[in-house]
Amino acid sequence: MSRQEATEQYARALRLGQKNYKECIVQGRYPYPQVLDEILDENLVTGRVDMGVLEIPTEQIVGTKTAGRRSAFASNFMPLLDADTEFAAKWKELCAAHLGDEGIRDPIRCYEYLGRFYVQEGNKRVSVLKSYSAPTIPGYVIRVIPAWSDDPAVQAYYDFMASYRMTGLYRVYFSRAGSFAKLQAALGFEADHVWTADERQHFVAGFTYFRDALRRQGAEDLAVTPADALLVWLRVYKFEELWSLSTSELTKSVAAVRPDLKLLSEPEPISVSTETEEQHEGDGGAEPPAPGIFGRLLHAVFPDHLNVAFINEYTPEESDWIRAHDLGRQYLEAVMGEKVSVRVFSGVGHGEQAEAAMERAVEDGAQVVFATTPSLIGGCRKLAAGHPGLRVLNCSASMPYAGVRTYYSRIYEGKFITGAIAGAMSRDGEIGYVASNPIFGVPASINAFALGARLTNPRARIKLRWFCVEEDAVGALAAEGVDIISNRDIPSPDRVREPWGLCQLRPDGALKCLASPYWHWGNFYVKLVRSIFSGGWDELSSRDGERAVNYWWGMRSRTVDVLLSQDLPAGVAHLVQILRRGVMDGSVDPFRLPIRSQDGQLRSDGEKWFSPEEILHTDWLCDCVEGSIPGYGELLPMARALVRLQGVYRDQIPPEKEGPVL
Repeated sequence: MSRQEATEQYARALRLGQKNYKECIVQGRYPYPQVLDEILDENLVTGRVDMGVLEIPTEQIVGTKTAGRRSAFASNFMPLLDADTEFAAKWKELCAAHLGDEGIRDPIRCYEYLGRFYVQEGNKRVSVLKSYSAPTIPGYVIRVIPAWSDDPAVQAYYDFMASYRMTGLYRVYFSRAGSFAKLQAALGFEADHVWTADERQHFVAGFTYFRDALRRQGAEDLAVTPADALLVWLRVYKFEELWSLSTSELTKSVAAVRPDLKLLSEPEPISVSTETEEQHEGDGGAEPPAPGIFGRLLHAVFPDHLNVAFINEYTPEESDWIRAHDLGRQYLEAVMGEKVSVRVFSGVGHGEQAEAAMERAVEDGAQVVFATTPSLIGGCRKLAAGHPGLRVLNCSASMPYAGVRTYYSRIYEGKFITGAIAGAMSRDGEIGYVASNPIFGVPASINAFALGARLTNPRARIKLRWFCVEEDAVGALAAEGVDIISNRDIPSPDRVREPWGLCQLRPDGALKCLASPYWHWGNFYVKLVRSIFSGGWDELSSRDGERAVNYWWGMRSRTVDVLLSQDLPAGVAHLVQILRRGVMDGSVDPFRLPIRSQDGQLRSDGEKWFSPEEILHTDWLCDCVEGSIPGYGELLPMARALVRLQGVYRDQIPPEKEGPVL
């Protein structure tokens, strides 16, 4: 009976091989198994390691060691030779052995390079077992170690070799270095924890269950590994939840994060929106613009009323940041009137309590959810995954999640103007600057301030200190005799407190406010809600596809402005108005100036236009800045959670046990 079954199995495998071969030819891909000898440059090999006999994941066997016999197999290792050939006869004999009492026991011999396996002996055994979808194959393995380089694939492989010593699993393979540490944290392990046999078995069972759901979603076309996909899934769910989800529920949860998997494989996963969809900028009470083409086509399906929810980690009384957003919420209600119904959830913290508040908002009918702090991004991810079509926004920058749009402001435009004031008002060109945290956008603000100061005072030097490193950075600068200091910005124009913003040190030691950038969140909320009514939200979706969207609006949209002291000299105030109009109409670009960084590198010759992405992700400082971007270990404890989420070097920070894996 096994002979007949073997013959039938060969016929099925042959059809799969022929189909795969034709698909490869049509798609312009190599139709046979890869040959290691043809792709391996021995000059880039640093050594070989005898790994002994291992259970090899079948899906990671991609080729052969040498070119012999490669034309007998399609790229999926299914046979290509007719059923009456000697090759087919030997294939059937192996198949019959596999179906018999003893099975195929002899391990294959192969080489492993960059996490993939190339067969030296046992090609037909691989073909037979692959035809039965065997998850693993025993194999004697020689590991080929590439020389260290800047190649991301090589760096990811070195990370894998370190992780293999802890897991003993080849299937836990990531495409990016540093990912395994995040997996350890998500599983509740210490970074250097060596898995026990039970932990390994437990993980493999859950991982296999997850991988099967991934395949049902057709994720093989994405340039991510199953382990990459699991890590994205773990941003929303916990690993132990795998055991409580039915097959259909797990498949649905994987479908919910599939857009994020696609983003992971994109070179530019985030689309930065720097302007509103409005054609003409007016005051906050102006009439909304006419819908765009997409909006006109589908205007009938757009709402004429919206239920909006605001999720605040703290109360307005506890946090000036939340108070500024709450003023924006009040402005939205005042301007939009009966077109919006707003509910506010304040003091919800983060984690499960915040997630519960978000779910209550949806139960109450929320169609738009604004979460006003970056630490709520995890809850936003869960909310978006569980409620497709819900408009979810988080006040943060550069978060690559398709289901959640982020929003922030180009505060660097205001910093450029206050820098120009500082240069004009400084006694000796020594100007202090107290930065908040080393997060996205902050280095750009420091540089914009420095360039503004150099615009009005070519000899200006910026003494940089960090609020997240020392508790009294302003006092330290004042003690050094610095007479002009840029402190933290005012949260809103109705709450000016000394010494906020750009300050001048008076003879009596007190600091007097000269000017400060500020956020006008009300203008953002009004314009964003109007974009939903007019079709701008959907036009952005159609234009950018599945890319994540980051709203990064500035002075032109009135999301950012500068408040001036009445005591500012008239000439300086006049200069401010000139620069302000220039920034708004685009004739003044803070970064279109000659720029050298601290390492002497020419960043711009004065003609370069920096893209929004380049500005947002700036991680260097101008050469007129004295100071540096602090490392994670230098930060005060209160700053570390935010820097983990939004830090310019967040991908290099080792995850904490059971900490965020974002």
